[in-house]
Amino acid sequence: MKHPSLFKDIPGLSALLANADHVDVKTITADVSMREFIAGMFAYNPGWIKGLYRLRWGFVRLLGMKQTGIPQAVHMHPEDVPMTPGEKAAFFTVTLAEDGRVWAAEAAESHLTAYLGVVGENLPEGNRFHVVTIVHYHRWTGPVYFNVIWPFHHLVVRKMVEAGAAYRAKPYMLAGDLK
Repeated sequence: MKHPSLFKDIPGLSALLANADHVDVKTITADVSMREFIAGMFAYNPGWIKGLYRLRWGFVRLLGMKQTGIPQAVHMHPEDVPMTPGEKAAFFTVTLAEDGRVWAAEAAESHLTAYLGVVGENLPEGNRFHVVTIVHYHRWTGPVYFNVIWPFHHLVVRKMVEAGAAYRAKPYMLAGDLK
């Protein structure tokens, strides 16, 4: 996978990308700040995503893993976006943050560790955001799990990116507002 050249200029992100088993990047330009974008992404949680987590519950049990519940939407104001490594953002833990430039968080499970990152670029027409998913497998269940959920992951992240870009149109949106 070819990464935008700006990824190599961010040492912490380069380290997360090293030896990754899977990398996906979605890019959008929007007239919102990085913090507004992230707040909008995390607020996106319509009913169909909750349904996918219910299906996931049964699937991970077949693989010998557990799911502790269904993640809820995180309603945060832009100024509340966690920017310190170790802070929580839903079920993610912030690993890297530089306001306006990069934000990354990890979700680690027994079968894989996934990172969700946002890299921002200031352009004359607005801010361009590259949303990157980085996955590192830990055991045989990692690729099995990820290959099954991949089509859904692709859809969910794309919709989260759209919700982040629409933040100013729907500030402090409620879960399910963007379907």
